[in-house]
Amino acid sequence: MLPAISIIVPCYNQAEFLPETLNSVLTQTAANWECIIVNDGSTDVTETVAKKWVAKDERFKYIYQQNGGLSAARNTGIELAKGEYILPLDADDWIGTEYIEKALKAYEVNKNLKLVYCQAKKFGAQNYRWDLVPYTYQNLLINNCIFCSAVFRKSSWQQTGGYNVHFKRGLEDWDFWIRLLNPESEVYQIPEILFYYRTKQQSMLTSMQDDDIETYRNLIYNAQIENYRKYFGSYIKILHENFMLKDQVKRLSKSNSYKTGNWVLKPFALIKRLFNNNAY
Repeated sequence: MLPAISIIVPCYNQAEFLPETLNSVLTQTAANWECIIVNDGSTDVTETVAKKWVAKDERFKYIYQQNGGLSAARNTGIELAKGEYILPLDADDWIGTEYIEKALKAYEVNKNLKLVYCQAKKFGAQNYRWDLVPYTYQNLLINNCIFCSAVFRKSSWQQTGGYNVHFKRGLEDWDFWIRLLNPESEVYQIPEILFYYRTKQQSMLTSMQDDDIETYRNLIYNAQIENYRKYFGSYIKILHENFMLKDQVKRLSKSNSYKTGNWVLKPFALIKRLFNNNAY
């Protein structure tokens, strides 16, 4: 019998965390899954660790490929997946025991769903509930509000052409969700914490440079320019409004009313905190 869902675990030199991740798959309340571990050219003991889990349970599969990056590794695993649904799971994160069961149930209840995810928590270097910005397509265009481990149909992945392999240093999830979804797409968030995101002092995302971020944002914007214009107007208009707003804040800050200047600046601090708490 074919599995209902395929969990795709790309792994590049994360052997020390891999057992915890795979154990979170093994302990799922739903049993109709397969888990494809994609070794993306690791130089540590990833292969040894992965093969132990393959021997432990036949639902685990193992693939090795030359290093191609996270997007390429996910695409490799999904291409070979036999499940109708896909759950990407990075090799240092883990999922709650009922995540698969409740995600599949959501699709059973509403056949029109395009994406299912849940509430989340960060652990490791930082430990706190991850209060994601509520999903709307407009919010998604501004910043990523869905973490990497959401559940979607393999057919949807095929229609998008997969993860963009040019996003080698991050933001590949954000790009993928924007292409996977549209303003009419139905998205459901399970109202429970069922995803756990490991935070580290040094990671691919923390090492991203401003130039990388700007490059990837431009790629996303240019590919979705009509949607951005629909919600936010022309690029020139946004630039003009941004310039005028900064000029007004600057003038108020230099005025005699220190309290007034602080009152105007406070929302910007809140907005900064909001977007620092996004999903990538």
